[in-house]
Amino acid sequence: MLDDTIRVLAGDCTVMFDGTDREEYRGRVTTIVKPDNTVLVHDVDGYQPVAWLTRADSVATDRNGGFTLVAKKDVQTLRIATHDREGFTNYRASPAGTPVGACPTCDGTLVRTDGVRCVDCHERYAIPADATVREEHCDCGLPRIRAERGLAFDVCLDRSCESLDDAVREAFDREWDCPDCDGDLRILRRGGLIAGCERYPECENGFVVPSGVVDGTCACGLPAFDVGTDRRCLDAACDRLVESPAAD
Repeated sequence: MLDDTIRVLAGDCTVMFDGTDREEYRGRVTTIVKPDNTVLVHDVDGYQPVAWLTRADSVATDRNGGFTLVAKKDVQTLRIATHDREGFTNYRASPAGTPVGACPTCDGTLVRTDGVRCVDCHERYAIPADATVREEHCDCGLPRIRAERGLAFDVCLDRSCESLDDAVREAFDREWDCPDCDGDLRILRRGGLIAGCERYPECENGFVVPSGVVDGTCACGLPAFDVGTDRRCLDAACDRLVESPAAD
């Protein structure tokens, strides 16, 4: 697991980069080491670093005879040697995202980034990429999310509190027939949510349940989905026309 700190080194430094060519710079610079070992050396000019190494294999410091920071990746080496070190310290860091509520564990801010994370205690909740975070809250104190999987489901952000899988299963398990053998399609998790034939392995039909709401029936007999910008069959490979939904 990556550290949650950003290391910062500032001062009068010589910066040496060895790769296909050798480059050397000197000046009062600030070096930033991110939690994934990406090293960025910034001077006073422009937005682009003077030197950098992305996701180094190792980053080490040497305090013998001065202060040196060395980052290595494959055949590349970035070395920062200080002549007048103004500071070297660590700062707590977290992903930055859109605020979506308060963390019930520590009262920190929850942000939408890769999932939803707390900027203070770093608690992380995985959610579908297409889900929206609601203003309403679950009884546990977390926000609720809305995701469309045949219907629009509102469930707790914490899947261990309320499961989207369970909600989809309750709504659609055995509701659709397999187009090849007429067996029931079961709602299963196999990496993602799928509607798989109950007669597996004799029948290997399995269809990923798309984001969107059921909106009529395809010509093949499977449900059609309104996915926002288009309509599609449950079977993503189906090349038959999708019928219009029946009029009320």
